[in-house]
Amino acid sequence: MEYQPEKDRYKNMFYNRLGKSGLKLPAISLGLWNNFGESDLFANQRAMITRAFDLGITHFDLANNYGPPAGAAEENFGRILKKDLASYRDQLIISTKAGFYMWEGPYGEWGSKKHIISSLDQSLKRMGLDYVDIFYHHRPDPETPLEETMATLDLIVRQGKALYVGLSNYSADQTREAAKILTSQKTPFIIHQASYSMFDRWIEDELTDLLDEIGVSAIAYVPLAQGLLTNKYLQGIPEDSRAAKAHIPFLKTTDISEEKLAKVVELNKLAKERGQSLAQMALAWVLRQDTVASALIGASRVAQIEDNVAALSQLSFTQAELDHIDRILAK
Repeated sequence: MEYQPEKDRYKNMFYNRLGKSGLKLPAISLGLWNNFGESDLFANQRAMITRAFDLGITHFDLANNYGPPAGAAEENFGRILKKDLASYRDQLIISTKAGFYMWEGPYGEWGSKKHIISSLDQSLKRMGLDYVDIFYHHRPDPETPLEETMATLDLIVRQGKALYVGLSNYSADQTREAAKILTSQKTPFIIHQASYSMFDRWIEDELTDLLDEIGVSAIAYVPLAQGLLTNKYLQGIPEDSRAAKAHIPFLKTTDISEEKLAKVVELNKLAKERGQSLAQMALAWVLRQDTVASALIGASRVAQIEDNVAALSQLSFTQAELDHIDRILAK
């Protein structure tokens, strides 16, 4: 059946400007880190992408190594784009990244000009695109000179392969040094993708102040702590959860401690008092941070996307609620 997007898809979504740029992102963006690999049901992938667009989600975030196997998410997204969304390309923000391991040999990862240019060319081919809207360097390279990596990001924009650039997983100090180079080159550096959730607040120490200072916005990945900040783990570890999947390297059963679950229970109680699911409250909490323009969600089914977007109906917190959350997290 031919896909026809909802006519009122922009009605209930909020769009936030990235730093000092002219670009806006939806408050909720969809990431394809998980559930878009070869072994995942393509029909479900297509349903999630099209439903997200129906809900006003215009930003789809990928990376060269998303799958598994690496590259599969970009290939599957490219198939969906060609089939359903090609005529809406100018309404979409598509991002990808390079820096983590992709192929054998000395040029298959990190931040050399050789790796970044080769990786982006491969990504564009997999997705069937001439350019991406945002291209990120995915992680800092301890050996390649920062000047080389940043000059390559600038070259990509000048070649027309990306409109804007971003950094991901850079510390505040690393971001400061990179931003100096990018500014001197007049490279459109507008976004920093960083992990941020109630259980992972590292960006509040220094990074958010720096981003405000240099006019760059943040997009928060794993804002639900890979599912911990939902009701998924309140009754044990479901077979279809991230913690139960051996190929997902960052969330293990050992991460789900009794101490964390006790906090989740208390947070869930507060969310109910606010008339929200825990996931909705967790997303609203991330978006309360002025520097954060968008919360990057993952999903395994359409209902999760719908529930997450519903968080936008209740974004405000009282000071008492914020203090209560801080007390729970400090226990």
